[in-house]
Amino acid sequence: MVLKNIFRSTVLGLRTWSVFAGARQGNTVFPAFKQPQCSFYANWTLTSICKRDEILLNQPVRQYARPSRKKQEFPSQLQDLNPSMLKHEYASVPLAQSVDDVVKKLLTLELANHSEKLHLKEEQLIAKVRRDEDDRNSTEVKVAILTARIRNFQEHLHKHPKDKDNKRWMLMAIDRRKKKLKVLRRTRYDSFEKVCQELGITYTFPPEYYRRVTRRWLAKKAFCNKVFQEVQKQKAEQREKQRAAEAKGKEPHGTVA
Repeated sequence: MVLKNIFRSTVLGLRTWSVFAGARQGNTVFPAFKQPQCSFYANWTLTSICKRDEILLNQPVRQYARPSRKKQEFPSQLQDLNPSMLKHEYASVPLAQSVDDVVKKLLTLELANHSEKLHLKEEQLIAKVRRDEDDRNSTEVKVAILTARIRNFQEHLHKHPKDKDNKRWMLMAIDRRKKKLKVLRRTRYDSFEKVCQELGITYTFPPEYYRRVTRRWLAKKAFCNKVFQEVQKQKAEQREKQRAAEAKGKEPHGTVA
């Protein structure tokens, strides 16, 4: 009995499927199911599907998609590097100028990766601000290296704004450069001006006090000011007493007859 019910449901499903296929393909039915005897369920299902398609076709199209906005191109600091320039480690080798064209192509920036180009850019910035040819550890050189890295982080962050690690590294590099510029401005002001001019850095002074003002902080500040004023009054009274005692001690004593 169970097998008989399963067989009947299978036959009904195949007939329904053949009706749907014929409706979709222009009333063409497979040869195995010619002139099927459609039941009431099959006709009702086919009618509901056709009505649903008509509703979807007649429904007005809503413009849900937003127009894509093109990002503004961020100027790269590596644009001014000529592809025919030699890499930094081969620039001082005389033999690199007289090699074959294929070998020279391997030694130039045409086939160099991003890190090699960034290294060459760092050397160019260092050459602008270093104190002498052998200077590799001064504050000016460190500021130049940090400037090249910060600009590289900014370019990457413009392309990938969700890269949180890159943003954190950029902010850490900016803080380190800010501290070094602060020390350089306090110790060697001429070098500070030269570094800012050569590297295109705009130095902004930090605010004098940038703590968030709250009611608790205001009450604490008022209490501290009140205590300070009371202490100053007590010190002033002590100084007056001390002066009076000193003046009394300096008075001349009467002569004894």
